[in-house]
Amino acid sequence: MDAAFFGVEWVFSAFARTRYNQAEYSQHWEVGTHMFFDEAKIFVLSGRGGDGIVHFRREKYVPRGGPDGGDGGAGGDVVLEVDGKLNTLSAFRRASHFKAEAGRRGGRSNQTGRNGKDVVVSVPLGTLVREEASGDLLGDLVQDGERLTVAHGGRGGRGNARYATSRNQTPRMAEKGAPGEERWLLLELRLIADIGIIGVPNAGKSTLLSVVTNAKPKIADYPFTTLAPNLGVARLDDVDLVLADIPGLIEGAHSGAGLGFDFLRHIQRTKVLIHLIDGLSADPIADYSQINAELALFDENLSRKPQVVAVTKMDLPDVEARWPELEKEFRKLGCREVRAISSIDKRGLRELLGSARRALDEVEVQPEVDEELPVYRAEPDSAEFEITQSKDGEWRVKGSAIERAAAMTYWEYDEAVRRFQHLLERLGIEAALREAGAEDGDTIHIGEHELEWRE
Repeated sequence: MDAAFFGVEWVFSAFARTRYNQAEYSQHWEVGTHMFFDEAKIFVLSGRGGDGIVHFRREKYVPRGGPDGGDGGAGGDVVLEVDGKLNTLSAFRRASHFKAEAGRRGGRSNQTGRNGKDVVVSVPLGTLVREEASGDLLGDLVQDGERLTVAHGGRGGRGNARYATSRNQTPRMAEKGAPGEERWLLLELRLIADIGIIGVPNAGKSTLLSVVTNAKPKIADYPFTTLAPNLGVARLDDVDLVLADIPGLIEGAHSGAGLGFDFLRHIQRTKVLIHLIDGLSADPIADYSQINAELALFDENLSRKPQVVAVTKMDLPDVEARWPELEKEFRKLGCREVRAISSIDKRGLRELLGSARRALDEVEVQPEVDEELPVYRAEPDSAEFEITQSKDGEWRVKGSAIERAAAMTYWEYDEAVRRFQHLLERLGIEAALREAGAEDGDTIHIGEHELEWRE
């Protein structure tokens, strides 16, 4: 609306890779007939605050009733909440925009408007939340029921009863509600598991997981059967161990070769690694070294995680025959825990889980430090502003405080416009415009509002 200045007058079963454009998913990986997503992009918008109103008492025997315009209600928040029953971000493929309810306008008799309802968005355990614009980490949601407010609702506008003073007992002005917050968020899901099972393709990771847990991963005798991480729970002496089968890593995985880059991050949350070595491999030591090199190149902290080395396929005579030599070689490399196992005849599995549990107990007594925590950055001064002039001579004033004030101003009330003019003067915007060369009749844009400069 136009106004003039006066004065100047102024997952856990499986996950797959996804890419997106704005919230549209253009690529995905299919596992069987199901699609799984561990990345998503969503838009959130909190509710605008309700408007305050201008109103005066109207009673039969009170001819000069005072102001009684009520305040507007606060806008609703957008909140992310962890739901332990979810295991992927696939729901955001269908719905990616979330908008909270606006607050209701105030009423007469000093009645405050109803607050807008919050929008609660369910996300799975292990969700990292980042702001797209800055890349800042806003939260790491790892507890069932944990909440994170990602967009705060706007404040309700004040009614004219709030502006009554001894000098002005009949104020004809009020505030509109403050705008809500809006932002694009990037969600990234990382597995939450005690133990990660790693190794080269076809080392037997999925078979091991299927035997020691209730997981039912796809299993076949060729590389890259597993295109997505799988999760299972093994019970050992009344203790539950959560195991994650990470897809086989290949040379160059740290730089994105194969599916490495997308799944290496799932190992970051695990505390202990079971490193499976294919007993039929031509060079088991080289396989072991290659995997550890990929881990270190992706994140040096991964190479420091405790590892239990397990040579698989001990049910085969050739593997059993070379076991003593392999054990000796891995001991020379400094491997403290080396086990011989067979998932087919279940040989050595209990001992393997026992070794992993002992390593896990040692890790848990140490304080866990998250390398990547939400970082506080001082907010820019809200009173700062910027003045620019377009080619056609029109002026634009940018600044969070002044744009917010413009959006909350009732331009149809002279008192509200004068109040806005005083704010321009107090922030130094009026003087800055005059110094920049603003002349009588020039158009000034502030936010969505267009005003005319008059000296």
